[in-house]
Order: sequence, then structure tokens, then C-alpha cells
Amino acid sequence: MCMDVVVNAAMSADGKLSTCRREQIKISGSDDFARVDRIRTRVDGVLVGIGTVLADDPHLVLDDLDGRRQRQEAGRPTTPARVVVDSRGRTPPDGRICDEQAETYVIVSDAAPDETRTALRNGGATVLVAGDDRVDLGLAVEQLEAAGLDSLLIEGGGEIIFSAFEAGVVDRLSVFVGSLIIGGRDAPTLADGEGFVKAFPQLSLETVDRVDDGVLLQYTVE
Repeated sequence: MCMDVVVNAAMSADGKLSTCRREQIKISGSDDFARVDRIRTRVDGVLVGIGTVLADDPHLVLDDLDGRRQRQEAGRPTTPARVVVDSRGRTPPDGRICDEQAETYVIVSDAAPDETRTALRNGGATVLVAGDDRVDLGLAVEQLEAAGLDSLLIEGGGEIIFSAFEAGVVDRLSVFVGSLIIGGRDAPTLADGEGFVKAFPQLSLETVDRVDDGVLLQYTVE
């Protein structure tokens, strides 16, 4: 697989992405936000799961003006394409992620109703079908690559990150570890899903840097 796929996340010192109520909280600071903008400047697409879309109504556009200018000067769209993994087609066609500021791909499974796919297309999204009952991320990455995307940033949440590692599509992992404790057995972690019981994905630690009041860990996937 030729596409370069990087997972980026910010988690608490106890490995939580948000609270047990799925409420997004500030974990990192301005320096880490700028780092993420630099990644978004470089990639062709930013991917999230339907849980993130329904909980946060994210925009997922590149707000950094220097980054937008760099992309424009390179002959690229000013902001990366937005990608939603959404097996049942629950993405709101009138949500911010489907506006005209960037191209949007919604990846569904065969289980998504035809009328839902039509509504998404009418809302401006490109609908790709990958998988039977749930999205096959390996196939989805192949379809995105065929559509012209050469690099992808996965921003979560935990279910999608687990699925990406399970599918073997991740090349690199960047994790900001913030100096706070969230707690809660039901709070989302970096990789949720069913969990691995054997053949655990192996990582190679490349760098450790202090960023804001936390630590940035960068790995390659072996």
C-alpha cells in the first residue's frame, strides 16, 4: 500500500481521549495545535469516525493561513479533503463537515440505505462503499488512494484508531500526552474497539519531545 497514513491523537496521562460523557476537553496547548496544523498542511485527507462527527460536528478545515497559502502555492486545495468512516450513513448532510469549504468523502458499508447515500451526495459529499456490514478500512484506504489521495491523517476517535491498526494501514503514530488525569472506565482511550489478544501491533519509538506542558511521542509502525 503506497498511501502514507499517520494517526495523531492527544490523550491524558491515563490514556483517555475525552471524558466518560464523551465530552471533548482541552488536553494540549497552542504549540501542539500548531504542530497538528503543520501535519494538516502536508496531507491530502483528514479522517475521523462517525462518532466524532455526531458528538462534535467538526469542520476539519485547515484554519492556519500560512498553511493554506503553502498548499495553494503548491497547486493543491487550500484545505485537505475530509473523510468520514460511517458504516450506516449517519453523517448529517447539513453538518459542517459537508459544507463547500473542502471536499468530503463519506465511506459507508453496503448496509447504508440507498436514500441515505443519495442525501449525502445531494449534500455535496462523495460516497464510497467499502465493506459489507461495516466499513473495511483496508479497502477504504485503497479507494481513497484511487481517488487521488496519497497521504492521510487519522484523528480518531478510539474506535477508528483501533480499526486502522487492526486493518494494518497505519504507518506512523503521533501521541501528545497531556499533564492531566481524566479517569473513568467508560472514557474513550487511544484504541478502543474489541482490543487485541494476540498479534499486537508493534511500534518503534522514534522521538520524545516536550511540547506545551506535555510530551509528544512519535512512533513508526513495524
